[in-house]
Amino acid sequence: MFPTVSGKNLAGQSFTLPEDLEKARNLLIIAFQQRQQDEVDTWTPLVKQLTQQYADLAYYELPTITTLNPVFRWWIDSGMRSGIPDRGARAATITLYLDKKAFKQALELPDEERIYLLIVTPAGDILWRTEGPWSSEKEQALKNFLLPATPSSEK
Repeated sequence: MFPTVSGKNLAGQSFTLPEDLEKARNLLIIAFQQRQQDEVDTWTPLVKQLTQQYADLAYYELPTITTLNPVFRWWIDSGMRSGIPDRGARAATITLYLDKKAFKQALELPDEERIYLLIVTPAGDILWRTEGPWSSEKEQALKNFLLPATPSSEK
């Protein structure tokens, strides 16, 4: 199960996850280090395509940072916001300031050295997972998982 956590997206909207997730299936990309943005970006073209193809799929990027005071949070969020000019990408980026050790334990994530992708329902059920940068094998596994649902183009 995905634990209950709170955060704000880069547009300033507050979220309680997983209950505020928008769709029946939500692809969450969890990153722990700023340098992991390059790995996250390897998934972006595919994720954008899939969220257009499947009406029940949304995407969120979750930079996960240890709990900080409000001044440091503002500084970090402002830096991320200035680096992401696209409004859609800002809305889909929810920064989590939390106890990373407890978060990793709840999700059974072994470390912070890679990114993790999860498909989660608003009830917190984790339906699918992988880790690391995009590869053709991981893309195929994700597409195979999504396949049973009806693509929006066929509705």
